[in-house]
Amino acid sequence: MPHNDLHLASSSARRREILTTLGVSFTWAGVDIDETPLPHEPVVGIVRRLAVAKADAGRAVRDTPVLGADTAVAVGDRIFGKPESMEDALAMLGALSGRIHQVVTAVALSCDQGVLTAISTTNVSFRKIIADEARAYWQSGEPAGKAGAYAVQGIGGIFVRELSGSYTGVVGLPVFETVGLLRQAGIELLTQA
Repeated sequence: MPHNDLHLASSSARRREILTTLGVSFTWAGVDIDETPLPHEPVVGIVRRLAVAKADAGRAVRDTPVLGADTAVAVGDRIFGKPESMEDALAMLGALSGRIHQVVTAVALSCDQGVLTAISTTNVSFRKIIADEARAYWQSGEPAGKAGAYAVQGIGGIFVRELSGSYTGVVGLPVFETVGLLRQAGIELLTQA
């Protein structure tokens, strides 16, 4: 199978950048799925289910392998999705301030072999965030649409004291796990022409 026979079921610019950096040629488009968590669903279950749903939705209209991913931020059993308002974002940042949280990203590849999945979990330690700083960060526009109301690859990186795990997993597409799935589907990287 040629290395460029892939579709990304996401409109995320960060996920596209990561795939491009890997030298993967691909098409992309966002998919519309219900992202409502199920009652008592653990964070790993949520992200895996949503990544699979995204890959399956893309595969339903394509005959090529489709990559889907989903990311959630969690402290214990509490899951932080995308903020719905400034107040929501400030509450999230306040809850993450001075604490360690987990960023869990699931990757799913729907292909001829079925649906292959992988999970990346990263521990992220935040320094204390003062209220005025959180408000100014919201005003930058960056937290909107980001799980946990921050982007580690942007201004939000100033809050990170320490990260243990996959940086690209926190960004939204863990390279190690993604490459493993692509190879299982016969999509090789770093091949000679």
